[in-house]
Amino acid sequence: MKPMRSILFVPGHKADWPQKAINAGADGLVLDLEDAVPAQLKAEARKTVATTIRTIAAENKKVGLYVRLNALETGITGDDLEKIIQPGLDGVLLPKNYGPKDIISCDALITHFEHRNGVAPGTVQIIVSLETAQAYSKCEEILECSPRVATLFAGTAKDADVSRSIGFQFTADGQETLYLRSRALLAVRASGRQSAWVGIWQDLNNPEGAKTFALQNRQIGFTTMVMIHPSHIQIANEVFSPSEQEITFYQGMIDAFEAAEKQGNAAVTYEGQHIDYAHVKTARQVIDFHKNLNT
Repeated sequence: MKPMRSILFVPGHKADWPQKAINAGADGLVLDLEDAVPAQLKAEARKTVATTIRTIAAENKKVGLYVRLNALETGITGDDLEKIIQPGLDGVLLPKNYGPKDIISCDALITHFEHRNGVAPGTVQIIVSLETAQAYSKCEEILECSPRVATLFAGTAKDADVSRSIGFQFTADGQETLYLRSRALLAVRASGRQSAWVGIWQDLNNPEGAKTFALQNRQIGFTTMVMIHPSHIQIANEVFSPSEQEITFYQGMIDAFEAAEKQGNAAVTYEGQHIDYAHVKTARQVIDFHKNLNT
């Protein structure tokens, strides 16, 4: 999976919006065929999304390209996949699923259309959007049920499908969803996957709230923030990137440890802290992520 700090939902039928999102700094896009598209425009949106994937994949290979499908229960998921499965597509976001059986069904459909559309087998990933109590209760099983599952998207939006399914009342400090987000995050990391998605901050009049939400989620281990408005892109990019201070600190840690190692030591005091191999592994991970973002 490409390194992504910020992922923006873009209505699939808005042909000029994806490039605007990229220009605003989004690392990835979710081209939406579901809730952001009126029913009468679904067919048009599929064609627009297919064109968008081809265009952006040819021009900017660093941008992550995903498509939110219509849920399996709508009966039109296959119609979506038929049009959008093509080279350049990184994956699909499967909404309103209820656990492993839905992911396996989606996997089978993708396999069919990869073969039919001339796409290399296994190319298209599945990002599982956690929007139901059933899905949240089966995080581990979902991650194990298909090799296509790249990560989970821990959605905890106000007044949306997930809050209705679970019954929580959204608050800005997020205590009512901390367990849900933490459960998804732990399952992702325990499976060996590194990228973990979280969202969504809906109050567009409260950018400080968006930043606090992003900071809280980075602190507990999330890597990527999913957004519905471009005004949050720079917030996510700043919060989920190593700061200049962190880069300086961790590079200094690596240098100090490597110097100590050459002298036959496997531990060193750095900035008043005891440092050994475990700490240096973390430092190298941060520096590698920084380099990947900038290459």
